[in-house]
Amino acid sequence: MNRIALELNHVTKRFGVFQAVNDVSLSIPVGSIYGFLGPNGAGKTTTIRMILDIIKPTSGTIAVLGHSSAMEVRERLGYLPEEKGLYKRMKAWEIIAYFAMLKGLSRRSAKSRALELLDRYGLGDFSETKAEALSKGMGQKVQMLAAIAHDPELVILDEPFSGLDPVNQQVMEEIIRNMASRGRTILFSTHVMQHAERLCDRILLIATGKKIFDGTIAEARRTIPRRVRIETEDDVGRLREMKEVLSVSPAGDQSAATSGNGETARPCLHWECQLREHSDPQAILEACFTKGIRLRSFNQSDPTLHEVFVHLVESDAREANHT
Repeated sequence: MNRIALELNHVTKRFGVFQAVNDVSLSIPVGSIYGFLGPNGAGKTTTIRMILDIIKPTSGTIAVLGHSSAMEVRERLGYLPEEKGLYKRMKAWEIIAYFAMLKGLSRRSAKSRALELLDRYGLGDFSETKAEALSKGMGQKVQMLAAIAHDPELVILDEPFSGLDPVNQQVMEEIIRNMASRGRTILFSTHVMQHAERLCDRILLIATGKKIFDGTIAEARRTIPRRVRIETEDDVGRLREMKEVLSVSPAGDQSAATSGNGETARPCLHWECQLREHSDPQAILEACFTKGIRLRSFNQSDPTLHEVFVHLVESDAREANHT
């Protein structure tokens, strides 16, 4: 049985008449990378602040590393807030060592740990540099290293990729993977789906304070039909008769193709076939051959997490409008 690092049961938070978080439940096993996804204003930061006992839920319960309050296990937690900030006059190693000492490390161990982390993640040459002289990306990495210098069991990162260039985003992903490889549990919030696709064991999608999905990436992709895209000049009507096919509709640029001399040729159309659950996309390819549909291209792909999120948010909005 998996041990649980973090558990929320029917957590709600209201500020006056405004409901920021609405009946959210989740359970995060020890050692997993869990993505907390949603657009800005969805309720992610409010939920994180309740987890950390910075603010109290209006209703519901939260258990952090088996305790009813994060304050009881604060030395076992790491936290990177959404609002980034450093002590400008302190050197990079001093900032990391300072936070490590706040979590129980001796001064000597804290300095050693700070220098080790800076060297490992490409900032060794800047260990003596004051925060005010660091670039934004460097400063954010220093703050991240300060959050994990004491080797916490549960790490909570609020928008850790925000404002980072692609190179520093890769470094941040490396830090997260390294922690998970040592059995640490990571919860990070983001509104950029690509990070979750690359990193997460499980994700929670939240919109307007409500949970709209909780599961694996594969399970998320199965919430919308698989698709096959084909390019052909022939009639595709016969594909609609297949039991595997939900729909066939135009996709992409439907303008007429041109011949080599610039004259308009027969239109070369792009079509998207949405498939029923558990259908094999190869069945479409086989059907094209047997039904005489000549293909210029054939592409099968799973939906992206961004497409899944848009689909689920729109479905939730439609349901809300009909209640």
